[in-house]
Amino acid sequence: MKKLCGISFVFSLLFAVGCSQDETNAKGDNQSEPLVVYLNDFDEIIEPLFEEATGYDVELVSGNGAEVQSRIEAEKGNPNWDVVWMDGQAAFARWDEEEVLLKDLDLKNIDSLNELGTSLLPESNSYVATGAHASSVIVYNTNEISEAEAPKEWSDLASPNLKDSVGMADPAVAAPAYPFVTWFFQNLGMDNGKQFFTNIFENGAKVYPKNPNIVEALLNGDIKAAALQESNAYTMKANGEPIEIIWPEEGAPASVRYVGINKQSENKEAAEAFVNFLLEKETQDELVAAGSEGYFSPTVSDVADLDERPEDPKLVIAEGDWSAEHEAEIKEWFADQSVE
Repeated sequence: MKKLCGISFVFSLLFAVGCSQDETNAKGDNQSEPLVVYLNDFDEIIEPLFEEATGYDVELVSGNGAEVQSRIEAEKGNPNWDVVWMDGQAAFARWDEEEVLLKDLDLKNIDSLNELGTSLLPESNSYVATGAHASSVIVYNTNEISEAEAPKEWSDLASPNLKDSVGMADPAVAAPAYPFVTWFFQNLGMDNGKQFFTNIFENGAKVYPKNPNIVEALLNGDIKAAALQESNAYTMKANGEPIEIIWPEEGAPASVRYVGINKQSENKEAAEAFVNFLLEKETQDELVAAGSEGYFSPTVSDVADLDERPEDPKLVIAEGDWSAEHEAEIKEWFADQSVE
C-alpha cells in the first residue's frame, strides 16, 4: 500500500474471507495490472479482505481527503487510479459533473442498499454510498463544564459561558469539516449561514487544522467544547477521557463515503468487483468492526452499526451538487475570517 504522505509502503497480513482459493484464483485470472484504489480510510483491512474474497490484486494509495482530491486533479490528463473511495459528497458531485467517473454503473449488489444508501444515489448512477458518519457532534470536557451548562444545540457554541472555549476543524483542510459547515449554509441560506458562524467566531471560537488537533485541545484545556468528528469523539470516550458526546436534536451534519470508478480505467472488471464487494453485508460488517473507522451508518441492509452510537442517529446531509457549487465561496469565506 502506498501512502500519499511520505509515499511509504505498508504490507498487510492476509486472512480468509468468503471464497475458496480455487474460486478466487479464477476470478483474477484475466487481470494484467493491479487495481489502483485511492482512499482515505480502511487501508489497513480492505486490501487483504478484497484480494482473498475475489482473487484480484489491488494497490492502495492512501491519504487524507484533500490529498486524494489534489492527486486526482493533478492526474486528470493521465490518471493513475481505477477506483476512488473516500468521504465527501461535494468531490464526487464535482467529478460526476466533470465526467471523471464512469456513469450508469451496473452493479449486481445495488439491491442490497438500505433506505439510506438508496437515498444517496445520484441520478447518473456514477457513484454509490458505502456509509455516512457525523462530520461533527458536540463534545465537551466534563472537567471544565457541568452537564447543566453544556451545549445542547449547535447555536449554543456561541453562548457567553463558552467565550474563547470552543473549537472546530478548518473546512479547507479537514475533509469532514466541509460537509459539516456546508449543511448550515444550505439549510439556513448563505447569508444566514455566514451569520451563524460569525456568531460563533465572535464568541472566540478557535479553528484547528484537523480533528486530532481538537482532541488535543480538549484534553489540554485550550478549549472546553467542540464540534468534533464522531469517530474522534467515540475514540476519546473509549479511551476513558473526561468527555461527553451530544447529538443535537436538529441533527448532526454528515459526511458521506462514496465509491466511484474512473471512466478511463482499463481495469473495469476488477473495479466493478471492488464496488460490489463494498456492498456485501459481510464486508460492511467487517468495516463496522474496524476500530475507530467503524463509527458510521451503513448503507447496506441488515448491517448493524456500533452500539456506542445512538439507536437511530439523526444525520442531516448537505446535497452533493449544492456543496460542489458553493465550495469555493464557502471555503474562501472561512479563510477570510482569519480565526486562530
